[in-house]
Amino acid sequence: MKSVIVKNISKSYEKVQAVKDISFEVEKGELFGLIGPDGAGKTTIFRILTSLLLPDQGEASMENLNVVSDYKIIRKITGYMPGRFSLYQDLTVEENLNFFATVFGVTVDENYELIKNIFDQIAPFKKRLAGKLSGGMKQKLALSCALIHKPKVLILDEPTTGVDAVSRKEIWEMLQDLKTKGITILVSTPYMDEASLCDQVALIQHGNIMEINSPEKIISKFKHNLYSLKTANKQKLIDDLRSFEHSNSVFAFGDSIHYTDKRKNIEIQVIVNYLKNKNHSTIEAEKIKPNIEDCFMDLMKN
Repeated sequence: MKSVIVKNISKSYEKVQAVKDISFEVEKGELFGLIGPDGAGKTTIFRILTSLLLPDQGEASMENLNVVSDYKIIRKITGYMPGRFSLYQDLTVEENLNFFATVFGVTVDENYELIKNIFDQIAPFKKRLAGKLSGGMKQKLALSCALIHKPKVLILDEPTTGVDAVSRKEIWEMLQDLKTKGITILVSTPYMDEASLCDQVALIQHGNIMEINSPEKIISKFKHNLYSLKTANKQKLIDDLRSFEHSNSVFAFGDSIHYTDKRKNIEIQVIVNYLKNKNHSTIEAEKIKPNIEDCFMDLMKN
């Protein structure tokens, strides 16, 4: 059963077209990721789905409800956590949670089991003002408030941006647990490594969806042999590879360079010899498997 359906949605802000004829579907109980950099159009899509923005064209529905004509019901069945911390910073943790429960006509006690694993981590700080919490704690509180009315669809806009690595891991573990409770989850992130934690992902850039599939299937479509290269001079390595007549793509990944060649099934020693002729030293080269970021960069290039 389809929980979310988006058909040919477009949205512009004056002369800037933020979303261009976007379509996708999300199954009920699925964890769906919108993966892309800042400015790709992720927030605009989420604001349309939560009835905070009207699309210029196209239509969208959640749980068979139109996000425009049925917006009052949509807001009752949706939990939304915006990218910017938007709770009341002058209220305590406990007061924020009680406030949002009251807004939705429920009590904390009746739905506490849904947020228990999350809220238990911040319960020792329940008397602390929300504005005084750390980044990770703020996100856990915001997630608790988005869930307290037991929504059918949970929409999270970059929930792990700006939080530490431990909190990132904990948040994703919480999402995996929530999925087992039958909640449909849409999450956006600029972190490519988080794509592998989703059931399905849409890779988005400049308002266009480049690919929609499971992370495994997206990676399986990568057509090139991929090499990881390191030398003593990283910038010279990039310049020499990009000027190489057989170069297909050259991208920096941490302290190494990911390289693909226009030729098929070449021996890695051929590339090493080219670099030696360019006076590179301490050359490290290996053939590697692609990840989602490699696929994203390849799709952007094409």
